[in-house]
Amino acid sequence: MIRTRIVGTGSYVPEKVLTNQELEKIVDTSDEWITTRTGIKERRITSNGETSSTLATNAAQRALDMAGISPQELDLIVVGTVTPDMFFPSVGCLVQDKLGARKAVAFDVSAGCTGFIYALSVVDSLIKVGNYQKALVIGTENLSKITDYQDRATCVLLGDGSGAVVLVRGEGERGIISTNLYSDGSYANLLYQPGGGSAIPPTPESLAQRLHYLKMDGNRLFKIAVKSLGDTVIEILERNNIKESEIDLLIPHQANLRIIQAIAKRLNLPEEKVFINIQKYGNTSSASIPIALDEAHREGRIREGSLVLFNAFGAGLTWGAVLVRW
Repeated sequence: MIRTRIVGTGSYVPEKVLTNQELEKIVDTSDEWITTRTGIKERRITSNGETSSTLATNAAQRALDMAGISPQELDLIVVGTVTPDMFFPSVGCLVQDKLGARKAVAFDVSAGCTGFIYALSVVDSLIKVGNYQKALVIGTENLSKITDYQDRATCVLLGDGSGAVVLVRGEGERGIISTNLYSDGSYANLLYQPGGGSAIPPTPESLAQRLHYLKMDGNRLFKIAVKSLGDTVIEILERNNIKESEIDLLIPHQANLRIIQAIAKRLNLPEEKVFINIQKYGNTSSASIPIALDEAHREGRIREGSLVLFNAFGAGLTWGAVLVRW
């Protein structure tokens, strides 16, 4: 059986920390309000010219180091992001150059917070059909650059960072077992960045109206996210004849602690089987799962043979799940 195996993980977050107490000085909010409703205590914010590609390169190098694979061996680099350094070229191409991965095909995937899962699914398919042997999948975001720090409903949620995995073609039971991807564009207006593209190009008027910042309808998103994430997890387990009790670790998108808790409750998963680091980083969109995965891996929460489940929900709307035998 041909399987795509994860052989290295890496992550990188900026040094600058933005705490809830600091946000209290910027907008009308409080540490208690943020913590109670989201579970977030602090987040990392880029500075000194850090971009999505520099974050990604650092995370990628750490993953490559763990895997014992040089950049020159890579055949493929796929990056999930909604905050590229620029519209073009892709972050993937910028990372390819920074790493010196000269023979790797490189491109980006835009699927909001589900970007890493979408990218992982694409690479899994390409490896299984035999076109590529060694690949790098990255989730990277610089959300502070599109965050409106006058909007207390969104600015308390978001942070910057990057995570990466190295994948290789292998045989046996270990590796990616299954992926589920979904989207529903009819909900596009619940989470979006209206300005900056071809619909609303940058103008003095669009800047004055703050249209280049992220906009979100959090209440409606919460309800859809809980149902969609729960459904996709149940579906991927049923498809593979796996019981909820067989999951060794759930690594969910770190968007909101209450969403994570609702999914864990639906799956009857005890606290020790759910990895949570939202309190440290907030919502880092497509970087969320690979950052959490790297931390869980390095902490020894994942061992050979562990059954690991990822799930995420984001702009599009998009959502999905990935099931992995480590």
